[in-house]
Amino acid sequence: MLVHFLGTAAFEGIPSLFCTCELCVKAKAAGGKNIRTRTSVLFDNELKVDFPPDTLLHMLRDGIDMEDMKDIIITHTHSDHLYPDDLVARLPGYAQAKDHTIHVYGNDAAIRIIHDTLVLNGGDHGKFELHRVRPFERTELRTAVVTALPASHNPMETCYVYYIEKNGKTVFYGHDSGRFPEETWRWLEGKPVDLAILECTMGNIPYDVGHMNVDAVLDAQKRMAETGMLRAGAKIAVTHFSHNAHLLHEDLTDIFAPHGIEVAFDGMRLEI
Repeated sequence: MLVHFLGTAAFEGIPSLFCTCELCVKAKAAGGKNIRTRTSVLFDNELKVDFPPDTLLHMLRDGIDMEDMKDIIITHTHSDHLYPDDLVARLPGYAQAKDHTIHVYGNDAAIRIIHDTLVLNGGDHGKFELHRVRPFERTELRTAVVTALPASHNPMETCYVYYIEKNGKTVFYGHDSGRFPEETWRWLEGKPVDLAILECTMGNIPYDVGHMNVDAVLDAQKRMAETGMLRAGAKIAVTHFSHNAHLLHEDLTDIFAPHGIEVAFDGMRLEI
């Protein structure tokens, strides 16, 4: 399975649009892996997690053919994970898109927002089919089988992390979330993964409510090992970084490399 990290930043991006903090100044000067756009991951060029406002940039930068995409799964409705207006760009009058339908999956709030956006622009015209997913239900997509699991993120919304089964491989897509709810851990116990994708929005800041920091990531790694989740050779990658954590890519690598955790960067590709 090819895992393509399209964006690896939290909401503000790195460097952030209007920010003159030390980290943003350093990141702008250093460039390369320190330039981060809003988070999304693409599996085998056909299954996309989240649809941020930087999707056009991802397409141009990485040479992605968006018409290869078959399924999209949405974690929650925050605008750095769901920018539904850009889905309108596939409708007649905006694009000469192919005839196939792209299927979109998410919680009721996400599906409602996408539905209403498409309706305001004349309907989906068969270009999209929307599906509500429920916690702990195994859902068969055209590209994979996914199980939505409760995240600890926005108390006003049922936010999801996902267990993804595809072509004999399994991935735990674990953000946006603070420390995972116990009901999610109970479901995950003994479920093998080849790759766990976690977030480290907060860096070394002693705060892990709604988002993870370094300690929460390391605790999650320990619990996954203790509960038999990690297959032999399994990888863990961290993503979704905030400029407010004031950590450059090299700083993050220094923190996580001793623990065998890979720090994702924009455009990074992993084979599992």
